[in-house]
Amino acid sequence: MSQTSQVIKAEELDPKFKYEISKIHGAEKLMLCFQCGTCTADCPVSRYSEFYRPRKIARMVQLGLKDRILSDKHLWICTTCYTCIDHCPQDVDVAHVIRVLRNMSVKHTNLMPLVYKELAGNLMKSGFVYMIPESRIRRREQAGLPPLPKTKPDEVAKVFELTGFTKLLENSETFEKVE
Repeated sequence: MSQTSQVIKAEELDPKFKYEISKIHGAEKLMLCFQCGTCTADCPVSRYSEFYRPRKIARMVQLGLKDRILSDKHLWICTTCYTCIDHCPQDVDVAHVIRVLRNMSVKHTNLMPLVYKELAGNLMKSGFVYMIPESRIRRREQAGLPPLPKTKPDEVAKVFELTGFTKLLENSETFEKVE
């Protein structure tokens, strides 16, 4: 998603893509986006990235640029702060659309950021996204803090298995950063 104009070729367009996306929970209102640009103007990430533009992502989906958007690693730099949703005059859930696109992207490209794969692996193993070292647990005890909540990693693993996420994690490749 560079700032320079890219030619859109007819063979790139998938006219059904916008309907496919708008049937997924969180992205139902995508078709209401009229490209006012409020999401991009208020987005803290777009202030510091010349490539990440929520409005452009919404437009690419509306146009049906499925392969182009699902292979774009810039989808992963959204912080999901929900500023775009808070300010959208049409109540389009842009952050949720990004989440939907990320999920589709992993299935489409077989790629996900390394940090996401590591966090998901930790969640499956321990019930926490961060592996808490024994030294930290001892420091909490010494400080008189209550124990951390008990987790049920077996239940997390079951949810991952039932949703197909385990297989997705096993089969996906990773990348470390967006350039």
